[in-house]
Amino acid sequence: MKKFLLLLVFFTTVTFAQDKKAYQLFDKNGKKVSYKKLLKAAEETQVVLFGEFHNNAISHWLELELTKDLAENKTLVLGAEMLEADNQKQVNQYLNGAINQKKLDSTARLWPNYNTDYKPLVDFAKENKLQFIATNIPRRFASLVSKNGFEALEKLTDEEKTWIAPLPIPYDATLPGYEEMLKMMGEHTSPNMPKAQASKDATMAYFINKNLKDGTTFIHFNGSYHSDNFEAISWYLKTYHPNIKIVTISSVEQKDLTKLETENYNKANFIIVIDEDVTKTY
Repeated sequence: MKKFLLLLVFFTTVTFAQDKKAYQLFDKNGKKVSYKKLLKAAEETQVVLFGEFHNNAISHWLELELTKDLAENKTLVLGAEMLEADNQKQVNQYLNGAINQKKLDSTARLWPNYNTDYKPLVDFAKENKLQFIATNIPRRFASLVSKNGFEALEKLTDEEKTWIAPLPIPYDATLPGYEEMLKMMGEHTSPNMPKAQASKDATMAYFINKNLKDGTTFIHFNGSYHSDNFEAISWYLKTYHPNIKIVTISSVEQKDLTKLETENYNKANFIIVIDEDVTKTY
């Protein structure tokens, strides 16, 4: 009997070692959950905030897979931090076939990793005749806020103000994420730095809320720090729409996929723990 048990332990250990998993899903309390449970939660909510690592292959693969699977049962609206609101016209032209990829490349400000990491999502929207919303504030306007505060946005033209959250932008400097940003940047950092971050969070939340439709799910792709700990975009969405239903996803990297590290508890409704050795896209 002892020999049998030893052999069972040996073969179980060998099998586990050979089962090279790239990621594991957990809930906010550190309990392992299935992809099926994540998909069901996404189907039953109004907004999914998919927090990614911009250069992580697993993040991008799961974004596309979740989008495809959601689209089987729900009408979707897609949106992303990686596209700025003043490029919505060009995005729409690409989606409806008025311009090709080469023209989009030359007329919109696309991230360097757009072709590998975000084009598949935009092309999915195009193929399935879905909206894809450019949700982010134009970077040059966020830069103005980092230098001169929210007041700098008052000087924008009427057209330029259509590309940002309505003024005045609500702001809570005591939110832990913004406080942590100040600490990380050092004591000589301007208090306008987290305001610049807030201008992005608020604008993304505004355009998500603006494009919500009954019976649809809006799936939004953003860096994890824009939705971690139920702050940032989530805080602004609930400011604009107090009863909104949101499911958040966070991406983290760990060496050990068998359990969620304590520091990663409560980051989101669902936490994707990705093997820290997974290939980076840039």
